[in-house]
Amino acid sequence: MSMKKNHELPLPEVLKEQYPLSDAVKTLKQKRDQEIRDIFTGVSDKFIVLVGPCSADNEDSVCEYVNRLKKVADQVADKLMIIPRVYTNKPRTTGDGYKGMLHQPDPDKAPDLLAGIIAIRKMHIRVIEETGLTSADEMLYPENRSYLDDVLSYEAVGARSVENQQHRLTASGMDIPVGMKNPTSGDLSVMLNSVTAAQHPHNFIYRGWDVKTDGNDLAHAILRGGVDQYGKNIPNYHYEDLSRLAQMYKKRGLKNPAVIVDVNHSNSSKKHREQIRIVSEIMHSRNYNPDLKELVKGVMIESYLIEGRQDIGEHLVYGQSITDPCLGWEDTERLLFDIAEKC
Repeated sequence: MSMKKNHELPLPEVLKEQYPLSDAVKTLKQKRDQEIRDIFTGVSDKFIVLVGPCSADNEDSVCEYVNRLKKVADQVADKLMIIPRVYTNKPRTTGDGYKGMLHQPDPDKAPDLLAGIIAIRKMHIRVIEETGLTSADEMLYPENRSYLDDVLSYEAVGARSVENQQHRLTASGMDIPVGMKNPTSGDLSVMLNSVTAAQHPHNFIYRGWDVKTDGNDLAHAILRGGVDQYGKNIPNYHYEDLSRLAQMYKKRGLKNPAVIVDVNHSNSSKKHREQIRIVSEIMHSRNYNPDLKELVKGVMIESYLIEGRQDIGEHLVYGQSITDPCLGWEDTERLLFDIAEKC
């Protein structure tokens, strides 16, 4: 066989017993989850900002970043719901490159998924314990989310996964918001098909069980831009794009119509500083049109301690991305206060 077994991984229940949540953390998460639900159901008019590194590659730098984020979050709590991006799984277009802390808890060392699942759970718990902010991650591998399903307050399904049946069905059994990104082609119908599937109940096989789900009424759209047949980036954050999505939502009759706009990736052509301008345009569109203010629930921003990116090497810069380039902290802090003023 060409597949070699490295380790038998512990069951999620076993790992949760080894690295449990305190009663205080459980209570805190329940409160945060309800506050986030209230935004998606229209009870609260707070604006969501999902913000953090492209990939969480170092526990200390990620926790330092989120501690800074917490200080801002406290000052804008009446306007914004800040959810830190603590993304531990990194999809790769060709399969090559750093795949996130789940695969490599130390970017300089060989992949070790057993160490990885322990590292990502410990990091997510440390974030909550130090800051009181529950975080977001990407559901790259549906069955692996069971190791984190008690700590996350938001999950995203990426552009390369959004057409996958297992992602859609797993999302239907989640009790937190799950954002479905438009595929790399930019096809909004594919994205809304995923939202529709996630909002419906299903029977399927999950981790060796025959399971039944109730459907997730908080499943929603994420706009991240697309790429045409020639590889040219096509943004979809403009006023016309948001208005078109609003009409598509109306035709579908879905619950809790909502969109989060990812202001990096194909929307910015991966020019990280463009995120600042794009956020400003989105806020203008929301304030101009009451229907869009109701639909656009938030933005997703890639940001870290140090601006830009770096290649993995012998002397890594602490707090700088090793995947896509990110905004630095100073720009991020200014941007968050600017968003709060425009809400």
